[in-house]
Amino acid sequence: MSATQDLLFKSLSDPTRRAMFERLCRQGELTVSELTEQTGISQPGVSKHLGVLKSAGLIRARHEGRQTHYSPKLDGLSPLMDWTSQMVGFWQSRFDRLEDLLQRMDQ
Repeated sequence: MSATQDLLFKSLSDPTRRAMFERLCRQGELTVSELTEQTGISQPGVSKHLGVLKSAGLIRARHEGRQTHYSPKLDGLSPLMDWTSQMVGFWQSRFDRLEDLLQRMDQ
């Protein structure tokens, strides 16, 4: 697994960060204060979580005046999707080999 994938999995392993990312995906661009309103954690806590999501390449920040607006990055989940595709291929080949073995045993 690559360092990018590790960072992505670590970022999404936290339920608060996952919820923030999902909210940004559903609602689009939001400010730190808008994200803080419904999380039940402090603004510095929200900012810290956003920093982790940004480092993982899941969100982008846009500064406008004194506010920072966060939005999801469209390709942010591509390392996760790549890994999932690899695992599907791996397990599919294992199941195919098992099926072949079982068919040979039945003959």
